[in-house]
Amino acid sequence: MEFSSKLLENAVNEMSQLPGIGKRTALRLVLHLLKQPNEQVSFLAESLLKMREEIKFCKSCHNISDVEVCEICRNESRNHAIVCVVEDVRDVMAIENTGQFRGIYHVLGGKISPIDGVGPSQLNITSLVEKVKLGGVEEVIFALSSTMEGDTTNFYIYKQIKETGVATSSIARGISVGDELEYADEVTLGRSIVNRIPFENSFKNN
Repeated sequence: MEFSSKLLENAVNEMSQLPGIGKRTALRLVLHLLKQPNEQVSFLAESLLKMREEIKFCKSCHNISDVEVCEICRNESRNHAIVCVVEDVRDVMAIENTGQFRGIYHVLGGKISPIDGVGPSQLNITSLVEKVKLGGVEEVIFALSSTMEGDTTNFYIYKQIKETGVATSSIARGISVGDELEYADEVTLGRSIVNRIPFENSFKNN
């Protein structure tokens, strides 16, 4: 792709670093921004910088938040005895959109994947285990995507908390094997939460 401006080329190259954005899409977005008033482009740039500099991660569940403890964890009407374990913040948003879950979350920040060099110590697993061992948690729901990495992560955590006697469950396999939670439709995802099964059954049947 030939560019008549180095400034344009640099902007396109940076934009194309975003997930799912190729060079052609990046060019279209950059040319669109060029047509916008300076104030609007400045507002976009400032909001991105402000987000990057000031955003926090909830000290309780690791969800993205503007304050130290996120709104979900602060909400006294939620059932804090039920913890739903998810891979990242996109899964929290997906489950919240179903309106079927009233417990709280724990965001791992990824899945165990030796091929990618991701081990248990690089995820928010220790804080989850400590939370369960402190008491007050009655059920842990595993809501990771049904991939080999997701199942491996579920089983690792299960082994860590098994002796506590806390109930463990897994979302029903209305979500196809290999699918990511964020792409599941709200009805299917909502039903998979409501119709969750004991975790032991989820791996005995595999």
